[in-house]
Amino acid sequence: MSNNIYLTVVVPAYNEEKRIGFSLFRIKDYLQSRHLSAEIILVDDGSTDRTAEVALEIMEDYPDFRVITLPLNRGKGAAVRAGMLQARGELVLFTDADLSTPIEELEKFLPLIREGYDLVIGCRALPESIIKERQSWLREHLGKCFNLLVRLLVMRGFRDTQCGFKLFRKEAAREIFFRLETEGFAFDVEVLLLARRLGYRIAQLPVVWINHPQSRVRLFRTSLSMLVELLKIRNLKKFN
Repeated sequence: MSNNIYLTVVVPAYNEEKRIGFSLFRIKDYLQSRHLSAEIILVDDGSTDRTAEVALEIMEDYPDFRVITLPLNRGKGAAVRAGMLQARGELVLFTDADLSTPIEELEKFLPLIREGYDLVIGCRALPESIIKERQSWLREHLGKCFNLLVRLLVMRGFRDTQCGFKLFRKEAAREIFFRLETEGFAFDVEVLLLARRLGYRIAQLPVVWINHPQSRVRLFRTSLSMLVELLKIRNLKKFN
């Protein structure tokens, strides 16, 4: 493994054996084509299929690749936290395993880090975003309701907290994820709240986004658990 890592890409995954190979190949191909000194960390969130094995097979020729395996399925927040705290790159990106936001969107994010931002996050709600394949009407409107609740109950200023494409400076990533308590899908809200409380500069960028119908999000059960998590975040991190 290399000692000087510019970028770490963290990919949380749960039962993704059918598509993780394609996603990792795209990430690897992009990083190599840009000649970036980068490592890739797959965090297997207690999968019951061959996610980790498939990933290792696909990435056997990529020296800076690691798999972190959680013994039990703990949730996306726990998986991302595990990867972020072990990242060695000067910059750390986490991206969804299905690459709903294509890895190539990173090109737009890097200049803002160079301008002095500590976090750059994708925002599908910005008018310049390109939504190539939309979610179902119900899923999309439940997402909008969740973001409204975030603004009403926790903090204002973010129209889309849940886009799975966020770039951090290493120092910010470590300080934020060391404090993170939310293990489920609402963890992004706590991440942004912590970032704001710690005084980090945050930029929001429009992204290309493609819905993948094989999403691991189970609509009503996940929505309920996210609401419970949101209330816990509100109570744990007092908001003025």
